[in-house]
Amino acid sequence: MKLKQAVMGVAALACMSTAAHAQSAGSIYLSTGWFHLAPQSSSDPLTVTSIGGSPTNITEPNTGASLDSADTIGFTAGYFVTDHIATEFVIGVPPNFNLYGTGNLAQFGKIGQAKQWSPTLLFKYYFNAPTATFRPYLGVGVSRIWFTGEEITNSAFQANVLHGPTSVSTDSSWEPVFNAGFTYNITQHWYAGVSISYLPLSTTAKLTSQATTPVGPLTVTSQTKIKLNPIVTYVNIGYRF
Repeated sequence: MKLKQAVMGVAALACMSTAAHAQSAGSIYLSTGWFHLAPQSSSDPLTVTSIGGSPTNITEPNTGASLDSADTIGFTAGYFVTDHIATEFVIGVPPNFNLYGTGNLAQFGKIGQAKQWSPTLLFKYYFNAPTATFRPYLGVGVSRIWFTGEEITNSAFQANVLHGPTSVSTDSSWEPVFNAGFTYNITQHWYAGVSISYLPLSTTAKLTSQATTPVGPLTVTSQTKIKLNPIVTYVNIGYRF
C-alpha cells in the first residue's frame, strides 16, 4: 500500500511539473532564430519635385526600383496572459536591403542600399491545450518601421539620372503585422517554432542631389514611393520559464 501511494505521489508531482512548465498563463519565454525577409516589392516612377528650390512635378516614365531578399538573426520575448493568449516582442539585427533599378533603370543594376529596423509587438492566440506538444497559433500586431544607412551606391546612376552626388532619406511609419505559426515542445522547457508574417509596408524615398548645370550648381529633389510588403519567415528555438 505504501509503495502504491509513493508511486502515485511521484506521478502526481510529475504531472504538476509538466503543467508548471507548459505554455500556460504566467509562462515567460525567450527565443532566437533565423529571419528571412522576402519583399514583394514595386515602386512608383521617379518624380522630380523641385529644381533650384522651384517646385516641379516631372515624372520619369518607366522608372522604378525593387529590393532583394535579406536574412538576419531574430530574438523574441513573450508572456502568456492566459493559457491561450500571449503577448510577444520581436526584434532582429537590422537586415541590409539592396535596391535595384527596374524599367529604364534596370541597366544600372544595384543602385542603393539601406538597413531596416522593425521592432514588433504581437498578440497571439494559441490553439490546443497548454500541455500539448504541438500548438498552432494566429497573431496580429504592430511594427515600428524605419531605415538607416540609406545611400545611393551606384556612381553611374548618380551621374546620369540624378545628375550629381545624392543623399537619401526615408519615411518612418507604424504598420500592421499579420502572423501565423506553431511551436513544438521538445522538453518541458525547450521548444522549436516556425512562423510566417506579412507586413503591408511602403516608404517614400526622398533624394536630394547637387546637380552641375550650365548655370551653376543646383539642388534637385526627387522622390519615389517604394512598396516592400515583405513576407517574413522565422525559424527559431526557444526556452520557456
